[in-house]
Amino acid sequence: MNGGVGLKYFGDDLSPLHKQLSLCIRKSDCFNEAKELFLDIHGKLHLAEVSGGENSAVDSLTADLSEKEYHIMPTSRDETIAWSIWHIARIEDLTMGILAAGGRQVFNDERKSLMKSPFSDTGNAMSDDEILLFSNNVDFEELLRYRSDVGKRTREIWGELRPEDMRRRVSDSGLERIFKEGGVTSQENSAWLLDFWGGKDVAGLMLMPATRHQIVHLNACFKYKEFMRTKKRYYRD
Repeated sequence: MNGGVGLKYFGDDLSPLHKQLSLCIRKSDCFNEAKELFLDIHGKLHLAEVSGGENSAVDSLTADLSEKEYHIMPTSRDETIAWSIWHIARIEDLTMGILAAGGRQVFNDERKSLMKSPFSDTGNAMSDDEILLFSNNVDFEELLRYRSDVGKRTREIWGELRPEDMRRRVSDSGLERIFKEGGVTSQENSAWLLDFWGGKDVAGLMLMPATRHQIVHLNACFKYKEFMRTKKRYYRD
């Protein structure tokens, strides 16, 4: 996606930084620059508690949201803020914990229970009814806590990676684990993710699921929030 296209509400200022990151992330002679750039961009995509820095735009997004605003679907083309937060958190968790680090995801049965989520996957194949079922049942505080824990884990993983890891391809065993653990389902609109991630190296995971993907969905969240506060009607809740 082009820097300024579609990012009216959030992230346009991050696009030049992301482009700079993409130019140096696979180059060992400027990997230290990539390290700092990633942490800077990633920190702005999470609540301040994740990076320990000043409050971010994400803090302002969630600070005054009412419970109802989390589960409003503004138009028939939109999802909900709750679903969007879940979606980017699950994808970051799966791709960082399992594919980049070769370890485990933060999500488990206890987390699922705490969040009161009827689902475990990334939500790519959810119907509108399923999105609203999720959004009306999830514990928003626990969802935000889960996403912050995922963000903290990503920063730990990034700190452990070396220049030579950037060109390491995603493993088939990691993709199989994601499927077996329910992160992706056999539905067509979900299963394609395994092929998409399977074509990437670690640098590609850092450039898309861990950063660019989140920018796009957070931009949508800010759009939803503005819509709900300026329009008198919305699609569903």
